[in-house]
Amino acid sequence: MRILVVGSGGVGDAVARIAARRGFFECMVVADYDLARAEATVAAAVAAGGGERFVAARVDASDPASVAALAREHGITHVLNAVDPRFVMGVFTGAFDAGADYLDMAMSLSHPHPERPYAEVGVKLGDEQFAVAGEWEAAGRLALVGMGVEPGLSDVFARYASDHLFSEIDELGTRDGANLVVRNEAGEEMFAPSFSIWTTIEECLNPPVVHEAGRGWFTTPPFSEPEVFDFPEGIGPVECVNVEHEEVLLMPRWLDARRVTFKYGLGEEFIGVLKTLHALGLDRTDPVRVKGVEVSPRDVVAAVLPDPATIGPRMTGKTCAGLFVSGRGVDGQPRKVYLYHVADNGTTMAEYGAQCVVWQTAINPVVALELLATGAWSGTGVLGPEAFDAVPFLDLLAAPAPSGYGSAWGMEER
Repeated sequence: MRILVVGSGGVGDAVARIAARRGFFECMVVADYDLARAEATVAAAVAAGGGERFVAARVDASDPASVAALAREHGITHVLNAVDPRFVMGVFTGAFDAGADYLDMAMSLSHPHPERPYAEVGVKLGDEQFAVAGEWEAAGRLALVGMGVEPGLSDVFARYASDHLFSEIDELGTRDGANLVVRNEAGEEMFAPSFSIWTTIEECLNPPVVHEAGRGWFTTPPFSEPEVFDFPEGIGPVECVNVEHEEVLLMPRWLDARRVTFKYGLGEEFIGVLKTLHALGLDRTDPVRVKGVEVSPRDVVAAVLPDPATIGPRMTGKTCAGLFVSGRGVDGQPRKVYLYHVADNGTTMAEYGAQCVVWQTAINPVVALELLATGAWSGTGVLGPEAFDAVPFLDLLAAPAPSGYGSAWGMEER
């Protein structure tokens, strides 16, 4: 297997650091628009034991021809997209043109319904990719979409619950929360999102999507249906709200459930900041002219906030990604479980030099790539994680190193 990682920001960098310890691939090309950033990631991967398998390169993720040319140059078999969702189609198309398989952690962008954005779906997340699924299948190529942590691991949990824990499912409810704190040099708490603010604005201010059997997909207003969810391993109760996310667009394509939702524990302060950005128009992506220069307001916001890849040393706490499932167990009796994965920032920084949110996102596509390399997973077309047997993934994720990744997942009866 020869892998091209497009993007060496926080997640792409963590992918390389994690993969450096694994032997399932022959070569990993880490590419970024900023060559120096890609070179820094390669240096970190080499220092982590990756040897000469890692190569740095420059790429324009917005240009399919640039992605395809780089993939052909290095004989790439699998392209892993580690840039934000606005570049999905450029990398997705470039991988196809190069004859490579493809993985991503976020899908093609949505566009709200022009007249009823908070009731009906418009263009859904991933629609552009699923529209060409037949072409990928005819070419014998695989595009594994939504294979991060959320989406990704939660989708694996959904397949596991459907296959092994439940006979009927009332709700597949992704629930994410954390108790992370970032402090400045003076030790004071500061506003510093642990993930791409560009992506966070996109998914939090777009109309959230819900799926119900018999009704299909529909939307609600942002931050709707608040609930307090009690997260494990000391994180505790966090208020979660509806957010647009890929799980709701993926799970119903392969699994049966009466309802599918995604709720994220944003917190009152974060929601307040997002609402203010929206009120001021700073969430807009269309460029505006400022003193003769065209700039995107959202890009300005991203530029003035700390890079998520750099805040690890100033962050404390844990993040939890998981899936709450309710319905009837295999014995026909009512059952509720929470399947989850927790990452502690102190642990991921000490072991990988990566903050916990980007590390938790990055480990899952690496596990998936290893399963594809060994043949434990295989397929063609545009597929979500739900299309594959969950057991090999969960076993490899949790198995102690060096055979596995040594990252345990848990399950609580609720």
